[in-house]
Amino acid sequence: MVRGHRRTRRGGLDGIQQKGQEMRTVIKVEGPANFFKRGKRVAKLADQGKAIPREHIIAFEDPEEMARLITTAKLALFREVRQGAGSITELAERLHRDRSAVKRDIDELEKAGLIEVQDMPLPGHGRKKEVRAVAEQVLLAI
Repeated sequence: MVRGHRRTRRGGLDGIQQKGQEMRTVIKVEGPANFFKRGKRVAKLADQGKAIPREHIIAFEDPEEMARLITTAKLALFREVRQGAGSITELAERLHRDRSAVKRDIDELEKAGLIEVQDMPLPGHGRKKEVRAVAEQVLLAI
């Protein structure tokens, strides 16, 4: 559990991705009982040799913790990253926000598994951190 939430990822049998199935990310409030109930359902599907839905679930025990992840600024940042990858500086400029504030939001979204930051070489010199969206579809369940 990271800062009040649990992340789980599932993708097909033995982690094999199911063709034609989009990765779905669900952000929701969920107590431990439902968390374990979901785990049992997945184990049962695996035992029966059935396909396991591709999903990434971000479950919060505390609704206030969930609200900290889905602020207006972070949602705008996530939408911008989905429209096109870019460096932290580029994203800050596109959003007309302070770079350090964008970096803090990127750290939170990366920790949740919605985006990833890759260290990329720059042609001729140096490196840059490129931010890309990981989640293909995001659902909010309250």
